[in-house]
Amino acid sequence: HGRSRVFRQDGDPEEVIQEAIDTCPVDCIHWVDYTKLKNLEDERQYQVIPRAGLPIEPSVVAAKIKERKLARKRRKKR
Repeated sequence: HGRSRVFRQDGDPEEVIQEAIDTCPVDCIHWVDYTKLKNLEDERQYQVIPRAGLPIEPSVVAAKIKERKLARKRRKKR
């Protein structure tokens, strides 16, 4: 399994990003169409991302799941 994370949009030149995509051994980096970016960001808003090699606290995961469910309910009411 690989992992990749963007911390800032347009933080590097496209050539550097493409090099990272081309050299990623597990294909976890890819271009995303701008029109789909907002949806993807909304989906991962409550994602728990542990530091590499450290366990995830079960209480943190439970809290994030609860937050996500509440957010979905709010969106459905709109």
